[in-house]
Amino acid sequence: MKKKGIIKELKEHVPFTFFAVLIAIFVIAVILYYFKKDISEEFFHILHPLHVLASAMVTAGIYYKYKNDPGKAVMIGIIGAIAIGSLSDIIFPYLGGLIFNLNTEFHLPLFETPLIIILSAIFGCIIGISSNLTKFPHFIHVFISVFASLFYLLTFSPDFSILYFTGTFLIVFISVIIPCCLSDIIFPFLFLKK
Repeated sequence: MKKKGIIKELKEHVPFTFFAVLIAIFVIAVILYYFKKDISEEFFHILHPLHVLASAMVTAGIYYKYKNDPGKAVMIGIIGAIAIGSLSDIIFPYLGGLIFNLNTEFHLPLFETPLIIILSAIFGCIIGISSNLTKFPHFIHVFISVFASLFYLLTFSPDFSILYFTGTFLIVFISVIIPCCLSDIIFPFLFLKK
């Protein structure tokens, strides 16, 4: 994929990601303010595997769309979904938490529940290859990623408060726009000759 194509794809995804992050932060703020609900670790542990599944669907689906090689599509889907999904849901939010002094804990589900994460990626690849859906799952992928990144910060940052929502917006936006576009758009094309 040429540099112009990558920049074009990123520009097209910026407005959607921007509004998805705003909506997610608003929803979480309302829940925290009005319902006084504690943010539970279980939310993150549901959203991260869902994000891996959605990412694998799109990554494997896009590769398979251009090259009819299911074995390679599954491998690319698994690697892309797990590695880049961890970057989006965990590593970027963790680093953002460090920048904003939130005392964020590092927490990697791939080491804690590897079977769930790997099976989510495999199942996502199978759905992506067999359904040939790539655009609609990308919408789902981005939306789930926004909530997964946000819940990581809320769950594993003991110093988080409502005052940090501005910084959180920036952290979550970057955590989603770069890895999700990398995973769904750029990563599968790295393995295609044309």
